[in-house]
Amino acid sequence: MLQSEVMPMDLKVLSEQIYQYKKGVRRLSLYTFNKKYEQLAITRLQHQNISYLIQPVTKTTINLFFGRQECLNTISHIIDRPLCKISPEEDFILGTLLGYDICLQCERYCSRKNLK
Repeated sequence: MLQSEVMPMDLKVLSEQIYQYKKGVRRLSLYTFNKKYEQLAITRLQHQNISYLIQPVTKTTINLFFGRQECLNTISHIIDRPLCKISPEEDFILGTLLGYDICLQCERYCSRKNLK
């Protein structure tokens, strides 16, 4: 790709997440995007020796988890169905691994438990 070509927004966001991972800001990232960019995303991650997992979402979208292998190992054990169907406990673990604010994760967990 030439520098003067316009990069699709999907790939710009992925580039930012890869940058944050490489700088140590994140240990794990989740990126949901159009399946048509799947091979480009995989190629970028492979060229930088970044481990990843892919989860289909719809016919046209996928979830791409990437980062430290320890985190991906955990994800592979708890995320075996669509994210909208995971338990409050699994949601809490996922949010924590993704580096979301711990207090907000606690509030989200309690809220989800009270709704059931």
